[in-house]
Amino acid sequence: MTKEEFREALKPIGAGLLGRPSQQRYERPHFPIRPIGDMLSDLAEIEPWEWYGYAFSREPLNGKFNDDQRREWMEKSLACGKEYAGIVCREYGTQDPRELAKAMGMNVSYPEFPEKTDRVLFAEFRVPDKICIYMDAVNKAARLFLKPEVTQVLTEGLDVSRLLLAHELFHFVEERYKHEIFTKTEKIRLWSLGFIHNDSNVIAFSEIAAMGFAREIMKIGYSPYLMDVFLVYGYSPEEASGLYEEMMQAAKREPRPAPQEPSE
Repeated sequence: MTKEEFREALKPIGAGLLGRPSQQRYERPHFPIRPIGDMLSDLAEIEPWEWYGYAFSREPLNGKFNDDQRREWMEKSLACGKEYAGIVCREYGTQDPRELAKAMGMNVSYPEFPEKTDRVLFAEFRVPDKICIYMDAVNKAARLFLKPEVTQVLTEGLDVSRLLLAHELFHFVEERYKHEIFTKTEKIRLWSLGFIHNDSNVIAFSEIAAMGFAREIMKIGYSPYLMDVFLVYGYSPEEASGLYEEMMQAAKREPRPAPQEPSE
């Protein structure tokens, strides 16, 4: 994949960049550009459980749920991620995602771009034991850390590649404990006819738990969901601003007004 192809693939800002992107047809909207520090500051104030609207907006079955269910599952999924972070950190005696990956026998690589994809990826887990962290986005994020307003929110020592790795590590842990972990055992009933019924997993549980897992391992005070805006900003401040608006509205908060453009 070339740099131009990757930028073209970046168009679906609403696809859940740390989660499971959708395959919906996309038409580029236009948004007023906001300073990255302002957006991160607002998003960092959203409590982890309050992200349920945004988190479930990426879920194919979302229309079958109500807000009470979304809130309950959000809290349970976050708790699941935190619990299993504690389990693996105690087992291997470290909280460093790279050391954990090594101890678990993971094959971790750091290519610049995805090889082939029709969706945006900054990192991915491939069954059974491969994780790819795509460094073009990580390097762009590193340049944004030169802005004091960014380090003030995200903390100066944040290692974005480790955060992405921690998120993807959860999916390996999830496979290891798939017969008992909440994200795999909790299902919803789609329909039933007598003794016949159709139960389904909910993809959002896994992604929410991965956020909780990464947050616990990295010891950050904000939700990793805000990294969607941060990573997109390195490619398109306009699309990052649109994603910020969506996140704020999903959390039932008012996006801050965009700066006024100077008149000609």
